[in-house]
Amino acid sequence: MPRIAVVFTGGTIAMRQSGAGNVPTLRGEDLLASVPGLAEVAEVEPIDWGLVPASHLTFAQVLEIGRLLAETLARADIDGAVVVQGTDVIEETAFAWDLLPMPLPAKPVVVVGAMRSASQEGYDGPENLRNAVAVAADAAVAHLGVVVAMAGEIHGADDVRKTHTHAYATFQSPNAGRLGLVADGRVTLLRRRMPVRLSRIPTEAALPVHVLSVVLDAQPALSDAPAGLVVTAAGGGNT
Repeated sequence: MPRIAVVFTGGTIAMRQSGAGNVPTLRGEDLLASVPGLAEVAEVEPIDWGLVPASHLTFAQVLEIGRLLAETLARADIDGAVVVQGTDVIEETAFAWDLLPMPLPAKPVVVVGAMRSASQEGYDGPENLRNAVAVAADAAVAHLGVVVAMAGEIHGADDVRKTHTHAYATFQSPNAGRLGLVADGRVTLLRRRMPVRLSRIPTEAALPVHVLSVVLDAQPALSDAPAGLVVTAAGGGNT
């Protein structure tokens, strides 16, 4: 049976209601205990990295998790990995990890979260987590790069977008379409993709790069001199 490392980082999937609102409190063992039939899908090794809301993650932490993934996947007894996190920045973290060099032969890496906390009606965490482990346990996913598994769908890290604040099926791939489907532990792939990876894992966050959005009648200004600039422009790149 495949052995899958599951890295728990916090997010809505790990949250419960408290006096301060929804707060990440559920550790890996707590979340795994809520997933029925998981032992039929894979043998799971939980790794508790932290309890951080996705909106609080830093780039340095993303690199730290990336290095943890690389070290874990290099082990001969690990067949794949799942990262459990908040959904606010899944499209960014998944793409960042997709760029990182992973051990050869390639092994599946799946990112997953939930749209409801464990205290809310319709909590989708257990089903999403079971499906993510099933995707990570499927050897056919190994050469697709990092993928996101949410609401029974599989998306490539370079295409996926969060399209709605609350909807279960918020994650979509508008340009290329979903990679596949997953239900009841069964994975169906619909297309393939080829990841593009860096030659090495950065040791620290890079020089400051600003993201500048162009809007109607905008007068853009920067408070300091960044090392790089990403412009989200209008139309075909009009600035």
